[in-house]
Amino acid sequence: MTSLFSKTRTEPGHDGRISEPRTGIIDIGSNSIRLVVYQGPERIPSVLFNEKVMAGLGRGLAQDGAISQGALDMAEQALARFAAVAREMDVTRLRTVATAAVRDASNGAALLETVRRLGLDVETLSGEQEAMAAGHGVLSGIPQADGIVGDLGGGSLELVRIERGALRERVSFPLGVLRIGAVRAKGAGALERQVHKALGDAGWLGRGAGLPLYLVGGSWRALGRLDMHLCSYPLPVIHQYAMPADSITRMGRTIAHVNKQWLRAVPGLSSGRAATLGDSAALLQALLKHIGSDRTIVSAFGLREGLLYGALDPAVQAEDPLIVATRDEGRRHGRFPEHGDLLDRWIAPLFGNDDTEMARLRHATCQLADVGWRANPEFRAERGVEVALHGNWVAIDARGRALVAQALFTSLGGGTNTPAPLAMLAPAEDLKRAVSWGLAMRLGQRLSGGLAGPLQRSRMSEDAATVTLHLTDADRALYGDAVERRHAALANAVGRTAVVAG
Repeated sequence: MTSLFSKTRTEPGHDGRISEPRTGIIDIGSNSIRLVVYQGPERIPSVLFNEKVMAGLGRGLAQDGAISQGALDMAEQALARFAAVAREMDVTRLRTVATAAVRDASNGAALLETVRRLGLDVETLSGEQEAMAAGHGVLSGIPQADGIVGDLGGGSLELVRIERGALRERVSFPLGVLRIGAVRAKGAGALERQVHKALGDAGWLGRGAGLPLYLVGGSWRALGRLDMHLCSYPLPVIHQYAMPADSITRMGRTIAHVNKQWLRAVPGLSSGRAATLGDSAALLQALLKHIGSDRTIVSAFGLREGLLYGALDPAVQAEDPLIVATRDEGRRHGRFPEHGDLLDRWIAPLFGNDDTEMARLRHATCQLADVGWRANPEFRAERGVEVALHGNWVAIDARGRALVAQALFTSLGGGTNTPAPLAMLAPAEDLKRAVSWGLAMRLGQRLSGGLAGPLQRSRMSEDAATVTLHLTDADRALYGDAVERRHAALANAVGRTAVVAG
């Protein structure tokens, strides 16, 4: 890491203000070269900048074992731009890593020398290091993940067993998507035979039985985008999108019968990935068959996020990324920074039957309770739905997003009905529970005016017949007509009577 990119940023930026530190990663992959700059909470920083160049460094490896001159030239141009952008953005820490294509190419050293001339301190990751980073990436975005991580790059395929927040066995194979075409060209069954042999030699046959395969890498994310399109899926969020094995088989047949123009029209599908979709689907089919997994879950987090996560202290790694991210969002866009945690503690006594996951989703919802206050009053409820469904959250699936959306819709004045497409994403009984969260949040917001004091001095309780708001004598004046109506609405929704007590 050069001194140029390792300064501690306490000096003002170009706009004269001191801002949060920025971390950047340049990922020199076999298919693409990418710069991502992150800023925000350590556990789950936001992406400030993201740009890739499809250099295809690994494309020629199967033929002559070398990176082509055209790819080298494109890589140099991309890296020069990325180094300049990182300087302009005052990136405090910049890590540059190279993966399988550079590691395996006969002329990989020439590219590394070019990188160093640009002032970048580059690390060539081993297959073991790539596998660990991919596993950490999945754990960063899906902390409870239990299964096999499959990271498909242009030059290699890494497999990692993850369990109880830890990395177990891992292995790397020279089965990157840019190598698959040459294998398939050898005839029907050639790829499956090679996958079977590679897994068998490594002791990985059947290792995924009963476990999901977590998909990492742009080629497999592209398959997820295609499946969403084919299924008319109502929520175009790729992270934690699930596909059974038979969906992969169907996609393989579809890809074989459509042209590249049709594929390029699929929303969210990069044109650079369209050419290799058939190869990535064929590899995934063979892998699922021989590793034994019957379902897949797409992870938007991979090597780059894994490198960040792996460098964190264990205490920071253990933080819930959904709560960290929603808390950060609430503090940036709400009126009062402490409000989300206070509101959740205030309404929690009414929802003692919520299991751990439901309580976690309710907590995240409370962190976002104030995100609509700047919106046009006529559209605050819609703003809540948009934030929940389309926010860049992790460690939450489509059902969870729908529950958060329902609660925010209700709390921000949308009523107790369920807006589209939430009924397609979550069971009706769960959405009804989220309505109750929203009504309780709405009461807390009105009583307190979004401030800490009234929530700290009052409390809620419930029994079989009543929903009781406990107020001090000094705070009785806060119980005005608007508060009374919201209290009654909450009590009516759960079939009880609203009561005020000391």
